[in-house]
Amino acid sequence: MAILTVRNLSDEVHRALRSRAARHGRSMEAEVREILSSTVKPEQRPRMGAVMAAVARVNGVTDEDVLALERVLAEAREDTPAEPLELV
Repeated sequence: MAILTVRNLSDEVHRALRSRAARHGRSMEAEVREILSSTVKPEQRPRMGAVMAAVARVNGVTDEDVLALERVLAEAREDTPAEPLELV
């Protein structure tokens, strides 16, 4: 595990952190770990699929639109492999 040292913490912030840790029944070190973890790695982060679905809904994309796009993409695919590159 990594170690982090925080220098020049104001007395006011230190007191507030100590008070917050006491309210949660944790050491100051444990409280800082919890604050950092919940801030940089929240439990409820957005999922890519949910974001894409929301964007589609907002922009009025329908199931028919998706099927039409899938048909176009299927027709555009080639079954033959690409020719290898010749490096000169």
